[in-house]
Amino acid sequence: MSIVNIATHLKNMAQQRPEQRAILYPVSRDLDGRNLYLSDSYRELDQRSDFIATGLRAMGIGRGVRTVLMVPPSLEFFSLTFALFKVGAVPVLVDPGMGFRNLGRCLAEAEPEAFIGVTQAHVARWILGWGKATLRKFVSLRTRRSRVVRINHRFMTLGDLVAYGSRSTLSEMPHDSKYETHPADRSTVSHAERRCSPIAETNASDQAAILFTSGSTGVPKGVVYSHGTFAQQIELLKDIFQITPGEIDLCTFPLFALFAPALGMTAVVPRMNFTRPAQVDPREVIRPVHEFGVTNLFGSPALLNTISRYPMRVGGESPNCSLPSVRRVISAGAPVSADILDRLQLMLAPGTQVYTPYGATESLPVAVISSREILEETRHQTAQGAGTCVGRPVAGTLVSIIHISDQPIAEWNDSLLLPEGEIGEIVVRGPQVTQEYFRRPDLTALAKIPDPVAGVSRHRMGDVGYFDPSGRLWFCGRKSQRVITAEGTYFTEPIEGIFNSHPRIFRTALVGVRRAGKVRLALCVERESGYPLAAIEELTRELLELGARFRQTQAVRTILYHDSFPVDVRHNSKIFREKLAVWAAKQLQS
Repeated sequence: MSIVNIATHLKNMAQQRPEQRAILYPVSRDLDGRNLYLSDSYRELDQRSDFIATGLRAMGIGRGVRTVLMVPPSLEFFSLTFALFKVGAVPVLVDPGMGFRNLGRCLAEAEPEAFIGVTQAHVARWILGWGKATLRKFVSLRTRRSRVVRINHRFMTLGDLVAYGSRSTLSEMPHDSKYETHPADRSTVSHAERRCSPIAETNASDQAAILFTSGSTGVPKGVVYSHGTFAQQIELLKDIFQITPGEIDLCTFPLFALFAPALGMTAVVPRMNFTRPAQVDPREVIRPVHEFGVTNLFGSPALLNTISRYPMRVGGESPNCSLPSVRRVISAGAPVSADILDRLQLMLAPGTQVYTPYGATESLPVAVISSREILEETRHQTAQGAGTCVGRPVAGTLVSIIHISDQPIAEWNDSLLLPEGEIGEIVVRGPQVTQEYFRRPDLTALAKIPDPVAGVSRHRMGDVGYFDPSGRLWFCGRKSQRVITAEGTYFTEPIEGIFNSHPRIFRTALVGVRRAGKVRLALCVERESGYPLAAIEELTRELLELGARFRQTQAVRTILYHDSFPVDVRHNSKIFREKLAVWAAKQLQS
């Protein structure tokens, strides 16, 4: 049987490029303040994950066992994740930025049997009762081994797993002071037991992981990833962006970091708080680019916004403000403004592109567009109310626009389709599209449309948009955030795009406020920093004049100023318009 498992990519790289560094992780600083890194080669990463996999199997964490993984990006994170894939377990990955209450709900919903985490995660689990009804096996991130290694089927440390695994395989553990492993550990193991940890014989349809969405626009949902989904995503990323083995990737988003070893890249982990990307110190991104010759940079729009403003802060065009070796920048999670792209292009080598793939946890990538096309063409249409262009669908992906509905759709049929140019709900079908939410048939029914002809379900993106005559997809906002009034339906992106073109505006958010039984449009405005409060009246007048020039914004007559929008902490770009609507209603009542 042909095995479909992301761990096979790691095994192949360990055979083809054993000495290439797979991961570099900052652990301290030298006297000059420069980062000092620990690293694993592909051989070491493959071998250590083999050792951990052997220990996990002995504990009873094997094929199909749902296992919570609460470990920050580190060498241990990569080793543990690939070990879980190797044994065929199902990692349950949750976004720590969603808050304790949502974390508890997600873990209760996933019904995990095993929990692997840092000390703080175990303390929180114990105090708050996370997964109390189902958790039976625990792994602590302590890396020092016990005096005698024995398999405890209930609790083990990472150091014990590595030590047990190393004495149970033929491979020799590379010397590493983090793991106290000795040749004598293997002396009591029979020759028959000394074998490399095999990769579980998973197939494309087997569950590979459960990834919980952040809940930024609704209830956090456990997206079921199959091994086939991961495999298709890797191939798409490789083909779309022409990524080749040997490249250097700066990983600023933990989930995408997992793809770096699978794509044959060296993953450099920067020093930053991954749940607060907007707060990154730009030097922690720029320095590794120069030090390691980074060729690929993946970052959220919030992170790219912070980095792109750095040259203005230090007031110069010095080499310390450039990203000379970067061949491509990839950004996802929310649209990237043309202003950010403008600033970022000045830091990149001539011809280097910023790519903004469109998609979601349930389906990524769906479409892609480059900064060249945005800056030369589509930004001007966005400023005139066209919405945000997200490019053309990727190969093998069918994107359709259907009538907007908030109800489940029992079965796909072509009568749902809307003509070109008309705004409707975006629906996708393709090999990278997930098929269900874990144990949430109600949410699955709302988000999936069974396609009897194709034999798979189409995914409703929860977004609205349209196709232009050249086959490009335009994003017009979240379906749940459209504003329905007696005069018509208003979509967020086309309207906000017009107002965002004002040079003194950082971002805007269209919301609906109910007053006297009618829904009224209100535009919440976050100004660029440094804009004086004394000039608010003048700015309001300019915005109203700007809105009066376009048909879709003429109905916007209420402007409210907000110092800092509530946003999704992970991306710092997804605006919580529902919270802004509540705030706006209070402002209008006062």
